[in-house]
Amino acid sequence: MTGYLKQSPTALQFVTFIGFFIGFFLIYITGLQLLLEPLTGHTIMEIQNGDLTDPNLIGYLKITQFFYTVIVYLVPAAVFAYLWQPYPARYLGLKPAPKAIQIVLALMGIYGALWVAGFVSDWNQTWNVPQDARDMQAQAEKMVNLMLRMPGIKDLIINLILVAIVPSIAEELFFRGVFQRLLIKSTRRVWLSVVLSSIFFSAVHGEILDFMAIAVLGFVLGAIYVLSGNLWLSILAHILNNGTKVVLMYLFQHGMIQTDPSKDTPVAWYTALLCGIVTIGLLWALRQKSTPMVMTDPVKQSVDKDVDRIGMDENQ
Repeated sequence: MTGYLKQSPTALQFVTFIGFFIGFFLIYITGLQLLLEPLTGHTIMEIQNGDLTDPNLIGYLKITQFFYTVIVYLVPAAVFAYLWQPYPARYLGLKPAPKAIQIVLALMGIYGALWVAGFVSDWNQTWNVPQDARDMQAQAEKMVNLMLRMPGIKDLIINLILVAIVPSIAEELFFRGVFQRLLIKSTRRVWLSVVLSSIFFSAVHGEILDFMAIAVLGFVLGAIYVLSGNLWLSILAHILNNGTKVVLMYLFQHGMIQTDPSKDTPVAWYTALLCGIVTIGLLWALRQKSTPMVMTDPVKQSVDKDVDRIGMDENQ
């Protein structure tokens, strides 16, 4: 296995991965500036600030979002995993496939966490943030809602792919599959690394009024990966989170439900507390039904005695 990144110091691995992230982000920005206007007749600013009732502009916005997700998150993670060792799928936790009971527990866990996220989001809305930041988030939410207009079933399928499936795969590969694992390897503190990666995950989304809610969901997604060692479970949980809003928006737009999912519904503290306890229980059950991978390097305590892995394994 000579010549693979796994043989390099952890700091170098981290720098390499961040370098991939920045490099592919610059490639995306450069490509956007050079190709978008010749191909569409619009700059990115014109698309974002134009008449978003124009279906052509909405289509262009969806395409740019798709390429952003793939180029900035999916490609760096895939390239890093390919260079890290000769079995990138196993490194990322994509093999073996998860069991049915694991899938059920992970999906139930993220569903319970949605209520906790809703509660902290209510608190997050009370933060004293500049009006400019509130206006920017309102504009971003407006664009998302316009992108989620779905006159027909074809639009629902397209949005499920673009909003739920592709981002979930790309972001889980990036944030949990590589970034969180590198943090664990660097700090040797499993749950600290999960917290830090969830904070970074939330910060990258740039939604200051939903910062805590996204961080909570990011923490649960990271915990699912840590406790199971299977990235597919985090991906499926992420898809459920994103896809639920898409489906609810479709049902609301077609009069099948009366509650607008784009509007925040207050969550009582006791509901959040109960759901939090249930979520912890589900994650504990997931741990019992899994055989997690070791993400930290063993530390030799002596020449003749191997270190006890309890407390070292990120899944403990």
